[in-house]
Amino acid sequence: QVQLVETGGGLVQPGGSLRLSCAASGRVFSIYAMGWYRQAPGEQRELVATETNDGSANYADSVKGRFTVSRDGDNNKNTVYLRMNSLKPEDTAIYYCNAKTRGRDFWGQGTQVTVSS
Repeated sequence: QVQLVETGGGLVQPGGSLRLSCAASGRVFSIYAMGWYRQAPGEQRELVATETNDGSANYADSVKGRFTVSRDGDNNKNTVYLRMNSLKPEDTAIYYCNAKTRGRDFWGQGTQVTVSS
């Protein structure tokens, strides 16, 4: 099993910035990618950004150029970050940390990000 604990999130004005963090524990050696998804009210959960163990990153078109995903940590780079700049009201959602293994995906509990003036 893999456990994921997220920190960060909150309320920010349009144009502002936030950073989310997520630390993995447990069978972290089995992880081959970590990243973030989000779910807005009434919408399906969608990919935001992920990074594989070899550093290859994938972003949703809606966040390219504004968000940056990164990983570090001594244990299979078991911490993932999401730096969010130039935030827009449409970025408002619950953000979920995700860890991918060969067998299944693991999810964090989610953290609310609200972009509003």
